[in-house]
Formats: sequence, structure tokens, C-alpha cells
Amino acid sequence: MDEDNEQKIDAAGVKLPIYMDNQATTPLDPRVLEAMMPWLTTKFGNAASRNHSFGWEAERAVDAAREQVAHLIGATAKEIVFTSGATESDNLAIKGIAEMYRERGHHIVTQATEHKAVLDTCKRLERRGCRVTFLPVKADGIVDLDDVRRAIDDKTILVSIMAANNEIGVLQPIREIGQICHERGVLFHTDAVQAVGKVPFHVIDDFVDLASISAHKIYGPKGVGALYVRRRNPRVQLAAEIDGGGHERGMRSGTLNVPGIVGLGKACELAGENLLQEASRTQCLRDRLKAKLEAGLDYVQVNGSMEHRLSGNLNMSFLYVEGESLLMGIDDVAVSSGSACTSATLEPSYVLKALGLGDEVAHSSIRFGLGRFTTEAEVDYVAAKTIQVVRRLRELSPLYEMVKDGVDLSRMEWDKAGTRD
Repeated sequence: MDEDNEQKIDAAGVKLPIYMDNQATTPLDPRVLEAMMPWLTTKFGNAASRNHSFGWEAERAVDAAREQVAHLIGATAKEIVFTSGATESDNLAIKGIAEMYRERGHHIVTQATEHKAVLDTCKRLERRGCRVTFLPVKADGIVDLDDVRRAIDDKTILVSIMAANNEIGVLQPIREIGQICHERGVLFHTDAVQAVGKVPFHVIDDFVDLASISAHKIYGPKGVGALYVRRRNPRVQLAAEIDGGGHERGMRSGTLNVPGIVGLGKACELAGENLLQEASRTQCLRDRLKAKLEAGLDYVQVNGSMEHRLSGNLNMSFLYVEGESLLMGIDDVAVSSGSACTSATLEPSYVLKALGLGDEVAHSSIRFGLGRFTTEAEVDYVAAKTIQVVRRLRELSPLYEMVKDGVDLSRMEWDKAGTRD
């Protein structure tokens, strides 16, 4: 076993390190691995090989997985296009619509807190001549429906708003947004990666025309995802971004990743079977962690709406503590100081900044991501360890000492070196 991941056991019997970063990725469910194993070994056929039993067998497995994915989101199997993951799905949806419908219009509406796979795709389209509106969000992280209505004009061809945010776990009102879009004759895409399998999500009831899905966020394998593309009322057409072979009804060419697709299908099946029970259990653990942290520490705050939130997400700021220092202090706990896709930068989270948080508050944030395999004992350990480290770091913080003494830091004047005048 790799030394970095070698597990130890603490005095209370908790295995260390503890994984609590399930918005970044989830561990592979053993039942998913079991379903995949034959397709990684003896059943190796190409699903596009229609001249022999090896190919037929693989094609049947892909068709079965397509049904499993579709069933979870209320779609039909023919509306599921398999991809290499959510980033590709987002790119295919947005670029594919922009190209296919360019004669109808060139305006796209999205929001400031989207995943980079959406934001960067939209920015690239801007450089190609598209007009993109990046909507702000309210302090709770939720987009204003009136802003959505006002943003749509006669050249708008697509609205792309994520179902659940990967950093702060906030759930957007996608049903209401979808309804607005359909009333205005505009297509609606949602990056549903964090929502699918975690909260009820139904493409018809929610007026969704395109939805991006990823396997590794729901205890499936990495490197495989799907894009839902509505076939009727309205029928959505996409320009392909990858050509060659005409796979996936011409929308996404390339040899299908049969083991990954089987894994995605099984992961969707398992998620659907226990969605409400799992969400309830995870929420209880999340609320337990939140209560312990708030009871043990002052000057902490939850970022984003608690009412409209993924059950396994807790994004908290620990004021007067640097997030990176806190991460190093709790090095036996896997958490994040932001999105796994952007945490390499030293800049504060753009999502937290969009909520109106200052740099200091944003830099002090930690995302705890609880999941299917998180235990109560792990929650208690993480709470105790976090409280211990935050207290120790604050003992070294002159700002915290000043605040405790009643000094109003907002009225302080600082020189360029960062010291008080």
C-alpha cells in the first residue's frame, strides 16, 4: 500500500486518514466494481463490432446501462449519450447547441458560480462571437429567477444553470428555471453532476433539455459520464464535437468505454434504490458535524443556503484562520479548501467571492463532503480535530485576539505593509 494512503487506527478505533471530500470524487462502490469486472477481463468485445458474439454481448451491456441511467433521471434510453465525463458532457451540450442553433441566435445565459467546465466553455464561445450573460447569485448562492427572466432575449438559444454547486452544495431552482426557458422557447441545460443520485431529479418534471452526468460523483468509475439530450417536446439537436465513426447517434464518436459504462449504469441503479434513505442519513451526519463545530468554536459561518443544499455538503469559514494552515493541521482528514478543479490556485474561491464574501473569509473556508461510506465516528473525529486545530491557530492570530478584546477590525486603518497605522 502507498505510504501516503496507509491507514492507521486512532484510540477510538477510527481508521485514518478519513475521506471527507465526496464532492471532489467518491470511492468506487464494491458492487459497482463487481458489475464491471467481467467487462475488464473476459468480456472485452467492442460494442460497435456487430459481426460476432463478443460485440453483441458488449452492445447489450451498453444498452442495459443506458436504461439504468435513463431510469434514474426520468428519461428514455435513446436520450442518453455516453461521454468521458461531465466536462466533456458540458462542452458537448453548450458548444453543440451554439453551433447547431447559431442561425437562430448567439446568446447564452449562465451564472457566475458554475463549474469551470461551463464557465470556460462559455468564455471560449465568447471569443468565437457568442454573447454570454453571467448572472450573479444572491448571498445564499441561489440565482434570482427575475434575473433569469430579464436576461433572456430574442437571440437567446440556451440557459445553462447547474442543479447543485460543487463547492457550497447549494441547490438551484432548476424546475422554475426550466419552466421559464420553455415558456420563452429557449433550451435549458443543467450541469447535474452533483445532484443526480443525491436529490430527486426528473428531466421531464424539471423541464430540462440537456443534463450532464458523471459516474465518479455517485460511487462509479472515473473517466465516464453521460449527457441527456431531449428527443421530443422539444427535440434537441446537437452538433458533434468529436467526429469519426458516428457512434452515439453521431453526437459523440469514439469506441465506447464498456466497463466504465457498465459501472455508471450500476452506480445509477444503486443511487436510485436508496436515494432518500441515503440523503437522510448523510444529512444527519452533516448536521451533527455542523452542530459540533458551532458548539466548539466562535466566529464560524456556513457559506450558502442551508435550506436548499446537498445533504452531504458543509462549506464553513473559520474566521481568523488561514484555510491552507487549517488543511495542514488536519492532515489526516481529506477535505478541500475549494473546488478540486481549482484548488491549486492561491486565489480565493470564485464561488465564495460571488456570494459577496471578502478575501479573508473566503480564504478561511473548508468544504466537508460527506458520503455513502462516512460514519458517525469519523464525523466526531473530524469535528474534534478541526476544533483543536482552529483553537491552536487562533492562539497565534493577533487579529483573533483583537476581536476578542472588542476591537472593530473594519474600522482599523492598515499601512501598505499590513500593519496598523
